[in-house]
Amino acid sequence: MPAGVSWPRYFMMLGTSILMMFAGAEVVHRYYRPDLSIPEVPPKPGELKTELLGLKDQAQTHTSEKH
Repeated sequence: MPAGVSWPRYFMMLGTSILMMFAGAEVVHRYYRPDLSIPEVPPKPGELKTELLGLKDQAQTHTSEKH
């Protein structure tokens, strides 16, 4: 047995650690309150703050080179 612990003790520690991970995830989820709403109209290109601007510049460069 790992670390010289009995099977019941091992399973109790395993179960407790999994429950604590779930509890921690729930606490973080409730603290940060993610916005799970879906907008009716999708945002226009460039309005999202998560867009990679370098990737956008590369895409414009590739399209201008083709024409």
